[in-house]
Amino acid sequence: MPKAVPAREHDLEKEVATPGFSVVAQALAEVGRHFYDRGWVMGTSGNFSAVIRRDPLRLAITATGVDKGLLATDQIVQVGPDGKTVEGSRRPSDEVKLHLTIVRRCGAGAVLHTHSVWATLLSETFAGDGGVELEGYEMLKGLARVRTHTHKEWVPIIENSQDTEALSRSVEETLEHHPTSHGFLVRRHGLYTWGQDLVEAKRHVEIFEFLLEVVGRTMSASAKGL
Repeated sequence: MPKAVPAREHDLEKEVATPGFSVVAQALAEVGRHFYDRGWVMGTSGNFSAVIRRDPLRLAITATGVDKGLLATDQIVQVGPDGKTVEGSRRPSDEVKLHLTIVRRCGAGAVLHTHSVWATLLSETFAGDGGVELEGYEMLKGLARVRTHTHKEWVPIIENSQDTEALSRSVEETLEHHPTSHGFLVRRHGLYTWGQDLVEAKRHVEIFEFLLEVVGRTMSASAKGL
């Protein structure tokens, strides 16, 4: 019969297995610089977060107004479930409430927001349709739980707002109506996607950015009669 693990020892094992704030902050900074190099988060655009622990909820997130090409670990702060800083000297991203909404609604372990040219353009082009449908592309298999290129991925488009409370409610409603979506666009703003951890979320950004660019370039070529 296996030996029972004392509660205190068991809790310690779980805590040790969870990446600390400094480790997560370093990983987020590396992702941010990589996305900047790809042209997906120019200047101070974009924001990134990752869950440090679930109970009580602790989230590492980029500070507001920082250059993503020079993103450093001291520009990542830790916030609680109310979005207020509990570790770090800076103010968290103004869109922290959106990250918290996605984490709670989707059980996400990381949330990444980019401001690429193609995501911005297509979020306006397809705004009247309420979203962009992606189908038939092999790259769709890079999304979690997708096993075939025939998968239809609906990417909803949400109207932008400087009222983050209202925007968070729109996100909540969108995720409720489209529970299988892996991401959404904010009109004339950019892409939000997430994953069970930072590795999966980063992959989702790469998949979506590739597919959005393909759609945009295909439309441009068709318009030119190529």
